[in-house]
Amino acid sequence: MDDTIEWTGESGQTYKYWIYPIGHTLKAEAGNYIFARETKPNTYAPVYIGQTENLNERFDNHHKKDCINGQKATHIHAHLNAKKQARLDEEADLIAKWQPFCND
Repeated sequence: MDDTIEWTGESGQTYKYWIYPIGHTLKAEAGNYIFARETKPNTYAPVYIGQTENLNERFDNHHKKDCINGQKATHIHAHLNAKKQARLDEEADLIAKWQPFCND
């Protein structure tokens, strides 16, 4: 998959994410993720922003699955990130700017 997007956080820092359709199997690696709805071609609205130690296992029983589905997420954006504190900081930075509906 060659499609990427850059998300900018509240701090002004940009983060490069790979774009996948919902249901795509992701690598079993640590990283940040964004459930997003494609609002028009190549334009996305974040629905939920999170981080995990394993991008491949996080989504089967996600605690916000009903909200994410209700907000009609179409894609998952993923960014590999091995360091836990860096993932937490990135997650907080992006949530602060975008305030996704399901991150209540």
